[in-house]
Parts: sequence; structure tokens; C-alpha cells
Amino acid sequence: MKNVIRWFIANTVAANLLMVFIIIAGLFTLSRLRMEVFPDITIPIINVSVIYPGASPEDIEESICVKVEEQVQGINGLKRITSSSNEGYGSINIEVENGVDIDEVKDEVKSQVDAITSFPDGAEKPTIRSFEGQPEVITIAVHGKIDEVSLLNIAEKIRDEVSELPEITQTRLGKKPREISIEVSENTLQKYGLTFDYIANRIRSSSMDVPGGAIETYDGEILIRSKGQAYSGDDFGAIPVLSMSDGATLLLRDIASITDGFQDVEYDIKFNSEPAKLIRVYRTGEQNALDIADAVHEYLKKKSPLMPPGVSLTPMKDESVILRGRIELLTENAYLGLMLVLIVLALFLKPKLAAWVSLGIPISFMGGFWLLPVFDVSINMISLFTFILVLGIVVDDAIVVGENIHIFRKRGLKGPEAALEGAYQVAKPVIFAVLTTMVTFSPMILVEGATGKIWKIIPIVTILVLMFSLIESLTILPAHLAHMNEDDDKKKNLFFEWWSRVQLVIHNNLQSFIRNIYEPILKWSLTYRANTIAISISIFILTIGIVASGFLRFNFFPPLEADIVIAGVEYPEGTPVSITKVGLEQIEESAYKLKDTLEVLYPDQKIFIHMVSTAGDQPIKTQSARGPGNLDATFFGSHLAECVIELAPGEERPLSTTEISKIWRELTGPIPGVKQVTFDSDLFSTGAPIEIQLSSISRDDLKKVTTALKDRLQTYGGVFDIKDSFSAGKDEIKLKLRPEAQNYGITMSSLARQVRQAFYGDEVQRIQRGRDEVKVFLRYPKSERVSLNNLEQMNVRVGNNVEVPLGQVAEGELSSGFSTITRTDRKRSINITADVDLTEANANEILERFEKEQIIPLLNDYPNVSYSFEGEQREQRDTLGSLFKNFALALFVVYILLAIPFKSYLQPLIIMSAIPFGFTGAVIGHLIMGMNLAVLSIIGIVALSGVVVNDSLVMVDFINRYRREDNKSALDAALAAGPRRFRPIMLTSVTTFVGLFPLLIEKSVQAQFLVPMAISLAFGVLFATLITLLLVPTSYLVIEDMKKYFSKIIK
Repeated sequence: MKNVIRWFIANTVAANLLMVFIIIAGLFTLSRLRMEVFPDITIPIINVSVIYPGASPEDIEESICVKVEEQVQGINGLKRITSSSNEGYGSINIEVENGVDIDEVKDEVKSQVDAITSFPDGAEKPTIRSFEGQPEVITIAVHGKIDEVSLLNIAEKIRDEVSELPEITQTRLGKKPREISIEVSENTLQKYGLTFDYIANRIRSSSMDVPGGAIETYDGEILIRSKGQAYSGDDFGAIPVLSMSDGATLLLRDIASITDGFQDVEYDIKFNSEPAKLIRVYRTGEQNALDIADAVHEYLKKKSPLMPPGVSLTPMKDESVILRGRIELLTENAYLGLMLVLIVLALFLKPKLAAWVSLGIPISFMGGFWLLPVFDVSINMISLFTFILVLGIVVDDAIVVGENIHIFRKRGLKGPEAALEGAYQVAKPVIFAVLTTMVTFSPMILVEGATGKIWKIIPIVTILVLMFSLIESLTILPAHLAHMNEDDDKKKNLFFEWWSRVQLVIHNNLQSFIRNIYEPILKWSLTYRANTIAISISIFILTIGIVASGFLRFNFFPPLEADIVIAGVEYPEGTPVSITKVGLEQIEESAYKLKDTLEVLYPDQKIFIHMVSTAGDQPIKTQSARGPGNLDATFFGSHLAECVIELAPGEERPLSTTEISKIWRELTGPIPGVKQVTFDSDLFSTGAPIEIQLSSISRDDLKKVTTALKDRLQTYGGVFDIKDSFSAGKDEIKLKLRPEAQNYGITMSSLARQVRQAFYGDEVQRIQRGRDEVKVFLRYPKSERVSLNNLEQMNVRVGNNVEVPLGQVAEGELSSGFSTITRTDRKRSINITADVDLTEANANEILERFEKEQIIPLLNDYPNVSYSFEGEQREQRDTLGSLFKNFALALFVVYILLAIPFKSYLQPLIIMSAIPFGFTGAVIGHLIMGMNLAVLSIIGIVALSGVVVNDSLVMVDFINRYRREDNKSALDAALAAGPRRFRPIMLTSVTTFVGLFPLLIEKSVQAQFLVPMAISLAFGVLFATLITLLLVPTSYLVIEDMKKYFSKIIK
């Protein structure tokens, strides 16, 4: 190492070129880094979905989900299988174990699912995909009071033009699927003696294009094609169906009503109370959200004046606004932290020394930016926060090196010699101090759970920055300090003279503090070391007591507020959309009242920006609910509706989203006939705070236990919005053949097929028309599909012109079905979910009591029912479990890293004795700041372990040095090392604290979830510093005492 330092001191050009290269490489990469609000999460789950149109949830369960589950359950590397059977489709989620190659498992799942040959005839081909985030950047609302077809045509044109912009590759237009509906009445079928099968075959045989080969002529090859494919309602209407006895031809349009329009889906979107179509613009790969948003805004600026009268284009849900706001917020904190660090350095170090030490910050940061793409890390809230986090830590090694070189220069050594000796003397402890910090940050890389993918950004950024900090402090810094001319500082300059006087006052006061306060306390601590150890242990036990007693609560992941509020309306399953719209209108009215209220309260600020309401679907809620704890969230159906208010960015409004949500809830009041109304405002969800999953092979037991537990959960304070995943579905009629059916030769297959053709429809063709896939259906007219009477009057056809009323050959049983059937590991399951008011209660405490008092006693009576905690609790279990396991391993690695340079088994334990008191400092910090512990607090405490050992490491190194080089006793060496290391130890701790200080006082709601980690690090470092200055020398002497005692016994 000495030769490396000497080479850089002798070759300052190389040192400067290295510095310039790192800075330029960082700046060049920074401009090309992907930017996003929150990092994309790739979740280790494979989804198999099968569409079976018209099928009930029970049909889907039996014919789709159970078959897929049984087929894939033997694949290696699977963690668990969950499925959801809904009306018309089944979805199976296959969760993969950590460390298993998801692509290999996906290929295996695909081959197993493709091997299933017993899917129903009407089921579509299974789609198999992995969960990959599709980040939406901006939405364009095309709205106006015109008819639906015209509005859709305009929206499609806008979508095509936006897709052609060079910055954009993916867009999606939300619309009803196009459909050609061919409707033939029962009377017409009877009149002409037709069947649906006959008409369907006539359509398929007439509407087709067939290649006919080629003719080889002397002039060349001529291709032959038979062209007869119908593409529109009129084309299908011209298809001949029947030749009459008088020679006339009966065309399809003569016997059928043909509608070339949209599927009969109850789905309606309004933007600011006008009919609308929404075009969603996504980013893919390394695309930049800011570039995409700018391109869309530029396009809208040019296109808006050219729109037809009454039609408008409005951007909404613009991620770039949030992104710019968050980046500015964190950048401001970074600049403020940097300024505070520079001021602290300038107060304690010579101006030039302070400048060269602080140069390590931009060099380390640019080095970090340069290598971020290698680890697929983007510029986001977490990565920016991490740069602020390491702001004060990154100068620690530079302070130790710079301070030591400065001491050697004061002893009279020339610049190059002082730089070489000063840097080399502390090189070993500095290298191992940085390595221990890297190691204690590393457990976050291997954290399990979906949120683990987020936390791994913190160690990656930290390790990269610290790596360049180490390189800079042992190569570039000594080279600069070796050739620094200290005499320049003495030149007459009023400011420098004043600053020198300020520094002198601080230096004298600090020396006075060391001499009059620190040294006597240290002497007392070393003299009465048993008392010192006892007091330290008592403080740590008290800390554990504060946390264990629940005085300081734990909240896994604090809510992360979005700039939208979502009001969801849910009616009983099967409610027509006309009734759902009534409830939605009440929500819309209260939204406008909210707008008026906000305008009165804050006349100078525009808080309420836009409103989007959707009947028959909850698309925004589906998108926001699909967090790690709830991956397959789907909210679709005529009984559902949502109203979404887009608010001004959080930095610009005086009220939080939660407060606005509460006002809106109060203004809405009760809605008659509604099942539930929810108001959500979270940007990111790890699942419900309380989610209990019950599973059993017995449906009745499941229902009984669910009802009992829901009733009992209501008695716990602070718990609200209690609901379960079981809900009665639509009424259904189960048809069974009568014995008489055999006389007519009618089978269940032919009966089911004819009923499906009449009421759902027979999909006779699919055609590609431009970008749209259009399904062609043959069925009864709408008027003959509206009552039970229509089913009874339907004729079942068999053989040659034999028609039998359905009531003669089949009987129907009316019952209530399921809206959704969920299964976990091949057993039916029901989830009970609830929210918790954090001001009144804590989810962990409630669940602990609820499990002990209610769940376990109740399930003793139902041995078939098993339970597990899901949602946020499962995420918490996975994250914290793996974090603690990895932390234990990291501590062992730290021990090894300390044992190697010190060549001792016991001295690493002295250095590591400061780690528990970092936890004490973190707890004190949370109490002072009035915040609950969160997962980021725990991550902060884990990371803190590496930071707090750094000062202890240098302290022990100096005690050893004094004993070895000056032949001092252990007591004298400890008394000499403490005052000698007091200033650099205090300086490294204060720079870490002030670097984080802006985040500690940050009141912005958007940054609140990051604050717990900053509290853990800032206060943990401060408290551990006090401990380091007293406990580490004391522990050193205690170990020496023990050595002497045991050596006497052995003798």
C-alpha cells in the first residue's frame, strides 16, 4: 500500500487525471440514467391465466384452475400456488423460491400447462407470463360530449400519432372491445327450420380467404387467392344462408339483425363529467420518463387547437411532475446536507485541507453514478435518498487521512513525506473500516420478499460510493495534500483572518473540553471500569425494554402518499350498471363539493386538478392495489365503480392526500344499497396491515370461521374497513337433463352447446381489422335474453327438424354462486382484511393478541381450517427474517475483517461493543422525533453497525500503536489515545449527522417514509460516538485484566 501512495504522491498528473476521469465518467452516465419515482419491482411469480367466456367461477375452478394446479405442483423451485376463479376467467399465480431461475421455471410451467388436453372447448389458449412492472408515465384523456364511435375514432387516431413519436414505444387505449353481433330470433329459426350450428357453418364456409397456389406461365409465376373474408357487418349480411324453393336466396341480413359495434360490456368512463377515452403512455427498458412526458406535452400543444369543436385533449397522472418534485426535494436536501458538511469541515480543519477533504464527496458520488447502470439501478427516490445518506459517511476516511497528514506536517515533515507517512499510518484501519461498512450494508442485498428488491438499491449505492471514497482518500487526497502550500493560508485576507480567529476559538474550546471534561471522565471510566460496563449494559437493557414493552411501536411500511385519491364503490354482485351509476353520481357530486371547499379554504392555490370516473370497472384501484402483498388484484364488473381525483403535487399543496381523502369521505355520506365505499390514497402498497388467510377443504367450515373472526375483530380498537374475500356471486341456474331427454336423443353436451349459443353466443369467427381483433358472435337478440321465460321458451333442436321445448327435456335449479373462488396450495381459501388507524393502534400488537385470544381457541373446534398471516405481515416476515439472518452473517464477516489486521480474537469484540449502542441511539432518536420504528429504521440500524465500528477500530489501533511504539501501559495508552482521537472521531460523527440533518427536519409527506432510516443512522452514530470515546477504552482494559487473570491461573 505504501508504494501505491508514494507513486501517486510522485505522479500528481496521474492523480489529477484519475480524478477528472471519474468526474467526467459520472457526469456522462448521469445524463443517461433512467429516472423513475419508485424502482421497478420484478416479482418472482409466474401467472397462468385462461379465459373461458361465459363460465361461472365454479366452472372455472373445476375445469381450469384445479387442472393447472395439479399439473404444475410437482415442479421444482415452487414456493406456493394460489388461484382465483372469476366469472369468465381463471388466474393461477405460481410463486418461485428465492435464488431459483424464474425463466427456467416459466419454461417448465409452460410445457406442463401445454400438456393439458382436457380444457373445455370454449376456453381460450392459456397465457403464461411473469410479473414485470409496466410503468405508466402519463395518461391522455380524449374527452367531449360526442357519440361513442366518433370519440373512439378520434382517440385511436391520437393513439396512433402518439405511438409514432420517436421517444415513445408503448401506448394503450382503454376501450370496449369491438364485436360484430349477429342476432337471430327463436321465431326466425322456427320459421325457416334453421339451427345455430347450420348458420354458423354457412358463415365460416363463406367468410374466408384461402391461398390457391400459383400458375407457372411464360411471363412468370402468378399467385392464386380465393377472397371471401367478411370484415364488416355489411359484408357478413351479404352471406347466403338458404336457397328457397322459388329460386330466391335468403341472405344473412334477411334473417338476422347485424350490429357492427362493441361488446355488450357495462363500462363507462367520464373525465371531468364528459364522456372520455384514456390513452396510457408507458416507458420500456431504459427510456426516461421526463423525455416521454415532454414529448407528449409538446404533441398535445400542437394537436389541441386542431381538435373538432367540443373535443379536448388533457394530460393527467403525469409521473414526470411527481418525479421532478421528488428529485428537487431530495436534491435540495442533498445540497443543504453538503453545505452543512462543508461548514463543519471548514470550522475544524484548515480551509485548504477542508476543501481537499470535501472534494472526496463529488469524486465518490460521480464514481457511484458511473457504475449504477452496471447494477441496473436508476435515479429514483431510494437511490437519491441513499446518496444523501452516505453524504456524511463518505468523508469519514478522508477526514482520518487528512487529519493525520496534517498532524505529521505540524511535526515538521515536508509535504510529500508527511502525506506518505500520514496516509500510510492510517491506511490499514481506514481500509478495514470501509470494508466493515460495506459488509454491514450488504445484508440488504439478499433481503427476501418483494420489497427486498427495493432495499437492495441502498447497499449497492453505498458500496459503490464508499469504494470510490476509499480510492480517493488513499491516492488522490495524499497527492494533493503533499503539494499543498500551507503558507498561502497566512496571506493577508480579512475573511481568512476572521475565519482563522473563529477556528482558533473553536479549537481552544475543544481542547479545553477535552482537557477539563473528557479526560477526567475517561480517567474515571477507566479507573472504575466495572461500573462503566455495568452502566453501559443497563442502558442497553433499558433500550430493549422500551421496544419490547410497545412504548415505541413498530409499523412495517409507513403509507406512501400518491397525488391521487381513489373512491371505490361496490354494490352486491350482479347489480346492473345503471344502479351502480347512481352511487357513482353521489360520489361525483361530493367531489365537486370538495373542489368548492378547497377553493374557499385556499383561494390562491389550485389543489383539485382533474376527476375521472369509471362505471363497471376500477382500473386505477387495480393498478395501485397490485403491490407485493396483493399481486393479482382485479376489480371489474357492473357492480363496481370508481372516482379518481388528481391533486396538485404534494410539494405545492397545504393538505396531505390523507386529509383530503377524509374530507371527501365526510362530504359523501352514506350511499343507499351500497356494499362498501373505500377511499385510497397510497402510491405503493405492501398489502393490508391485517390480512388473515383461512384455508380448508370444507366450504361450510371456512364460512363459519370467517364470520366468527370478522365479528370478533370488530371489538379491537383502531381497526376499520374489515372485509373478507368471500362474497355471494350472481344468481345462477343449474340445468340438469330430465329422463325424458333420452327419448329424443338429447345429450348434456348438445343441450349445453345450444344454450350457450343462444344466450352467450357462438363465436363463429375472429377477424383482424387494423389494430383491433374483432369477434363475430351468433346469438339470440337482446330482447330474448332478458328473462327466465326466454330460457323456458327456448327450443332444443335434435336430428332432422325435431324441436323440443327446453322445459320438457331439462330442469333448472336456481341458486346463488360465488363471485370469486380463491385457492391456496390446492385448498379453498378466504382472506379477512382490515386497515388500522396508526394513531390509535398497531397492526403487529393487534394480530399478536388476536391470534392468542381468538384464532387459536376458535380453530380448536375446526381442525380442517388452517390460517396464515398474509399481505403486509407476510412481507414483514420475509423481509425481517432474511434481514436478521443476513445481519448475523455480516457481523461474523465484520469480526473476521477486524481479527485479521489486529491479529487477535478478543480485540474485534472490543471494537464491536459499540454496535448495540447504535441501536440505543436509534431508539432515542425515534423517541425524540416522535416517530414509530419501521422497516427502514431496522435497515438503518443494520447499516449503522458498520459505521459505528469505524471510530472504535481507529481508537483500538492507536491504543495498540502507543503500547507498541511508546512502550506505554494499557491504561496510559488508553488515556493517550482517547484525547488524540477525540477530534477526528467527533468530526466524522458530526459530518454524518449534519449530512442527514435536512432529512430529519423534512416535513414533506412524500419523504416521510425515508426519515426513519435517517433517524437511525444520525442518532445512532451520535450516541455510539459517546460510547466509543468511553466504552471502547474501558473494554480494552477489561480484556487486558481478563488476560492477566487467566495467565496467573494458568501459571
